[in-house]
Amino acid sequence: MGRTWSTPAQAALSLGAVVLLVVGAWHLAMVFLHVAPASSVTQKYQTQVDAWVYPEFEQNWKLFAPNPLQQNITVDARVKTLGADGSQHTGSWVGLTAQDIADIRHNPLPSHVEQNLLRRAWDVYSSSHNEQGDNTGGQRGDLLQQYIKRIALQRLGRDWHGEQVVEVQLRTGTDSVAPPPWSTETWPLGAAYRELPWWPVTDQDYAGL
Repeated sequence: MGRTWSTPAQAALSLGAVVLLVVGAWHLAMVFLHVAPASSVTQKYQTQVDAWVYPEFEQNWKLFAPNPLQQNITVDARVKTLGADGSQHTGSWVGLTAQDIADIRHNPLPSHVEQNLLRRAWDVYSSSHNEQGDNTGGQRGDLLQQYIKRIALQRLGRDWHGEQVVEVQLRTGTDSVAPPPWSTETWPLGAAYRELPWWPVTDQDYAGL
């Protein structure tokens, strides 16, 4: 004889199924509106759609791009700390991309986080901020700045050499991929660095990390 579920258990299972269906339907609706052509509906709910989709569920088609990326981009971070005497100290640059590369190298099954989290975070951040670090993407830009900031803080921690972290700064290094030997194309030598402004750090920035 099969197992008989109690009434409370059946109610809990039914409620769970309903919740999953509602969340699934909501997610599909948000993604559909995100990729759908512009219309009065997509414009009306643009803020809600962006808040749900970015950055975790963003749709990206670079796999099929006719012009693949020809640059290696690295992301570094450093912190400013507060000493016991009230003085501030600036730490050295830490290679966040280098950490990911070290985790991926010789790993036959690298995780999605190691391969894409930091890279995509910078990609979407740079699409919503200009070279001076000014937000050009509205609410989405604010979310993406907070996103990449929290990634850096998760790597660096609350304290640095025993002192409290009070600010964090990111920079990127862009190094062109050398063309093949038979090409006559020229490319700049060495990496070009872009430093972002210092961002203040609060306890709220570490929430959930």
